[in-house]
Amino acid sequence: MSRRLAPLAGLLVALAVGGWSPSGPATAGDAAATDGVAALYKEHCAACHGEDRFGGIGPALLPENLERLRKPEALRVITDGRVATQMPAFGDRLNANQVAQLADLIYRKVTPTPVWGEGQIRASHVVNADAAALPAKPGPGLQGADPLNLFIVVETGDHHVSVLDGDKLERLHRFASRYALHGGPKFSPDGRFVYFASRDGWITKFDIYNLVVVAEIRAGLNTRNAAVSGDGKWVMVANYLPHSLVLLDAGDLSLVKIIPTLNAAGDKTSRVSAVYDAAPRKSFVAALKDVPEVWEISYDPQAEPVAEGLVHDFQYKEGHFTPGMFYPRRTMLKDYLDDFFFTQTYHEILGSSRSASKGQVIFLDGRKKIADLDLPGMPHLGSGITWQWQDPTGRERTVMASPNLNEGVVTVIDLGTYENIKEIKTLGPGFFMRSH
Repeated sequence: MSRRLAPLAGLLVALAVGGWSPSGPATAGDAAATDGVAALYKEHCAACHGEDRFGGIGPALLPENLERLRKPEALRVITDGRVATQMPAFGDRLNANQVAQLADLIYRKVTPTPVWGEGQIRASHVVNADAAALPAKPGPGLQGADPLNLFIVVETGDHHVSVLDGDKLERLHRFASRYALHGGPKFSPDGRFVYFASRDGWITKFDIYNLVVVAEIRAGLNTRNAAVSGDGKWVMVANYLPHSLVLLDAGDLSLVKIIPTLNAAGDKTSRVSAVYDAAPRKSFVAALKDVPEVWEISYDPQAEPVAEGLVHDFQYKEGHFTPGMFYPRRTMLKDYLDDFFFTQTYHEILGSSRSASKGQVIFLDGRKKIADLDLPGMPHLGSGITWQWQDPTGRERTVMASPNLNEGVVTVIDLGTYENIKEIKTLGPGFFMRSH
């Protein structure tokens, strides 16, 4: 069994919503105060979704974030809760009129429109220690523990992080974190640094060797996740609000670039479902939640230029080409992706959507969908696992297993044919899977 850093996380899942019919512009506070809904929101919603509706443990409740949720569905979610999230049911505490008032509130525009751009991001940047000046070896705080056999535990109840000795399962260090961290911290390639993303946009860099927070920056108002590049130089942040990807220098978390998530036509923006590192490709891959596109963003200085619009001749670069490093290369799809998973070769991704009855297999080099996946329910492909399996005939096959957020089943897929070969019934829905 390989020894590696492993994140342990509590349940850090929340309502993911999107589609709206505007009730007319108004400030959230003024409009709500006229009918008493402000008090309802403060009592029942603000703890998770923020006093200003900008998000916290739960996502931001703003029209821009509700692109794909129709109001009847919003009423149902408030009343009955939502499966596989921390969104509880309020039907036993609120009457139908109160539920309707809250639904009206979350579809009202907040004026002025929330802004979190370059100025706000740079102003939030805090550097607590010069990473270059800290010893590049495990310090005394680790008490002799193997730095590659530690657990980083994200505590959901009181917003702390603990560092545990993987052999003794004893706590070595504990520190206060930003509010509502995501449960999947990301590590630098050498295992020295760990990067955390909070749901309200804070990115934190922590030095495991020296047990100190190195730097922090707020990259957004509502953040989906973050990824660290395979070369350890870059951090990419996926935002729900604003609609953007934010590139940071992994050294001190300083801002490098903001990439607005506009569709190819340039007339619609989108939240980002997720961003992951594709180390063999030297790129980040992101799925857009409100636009049917997948983006690949190379961090390779030698990346091929990206063609825009009509190109007469690729060989002689006759057309409009943009330098490929940190510039999105689009794959156009017919359906959205809420989650995805890389095959072992990183040539393809397997994607799923909450609203679709089938998943998709997307060939990244060809930038097209090549197969459908029979994945009903709510598969959580982002936490899937792969391994080599010898079938009863002796044939070795690469397979992938995915839990399901809505049903008690684990689906096993043949990655050669993309067919389901086994459904394993479980006692309830699942969220994470790990292999060794």
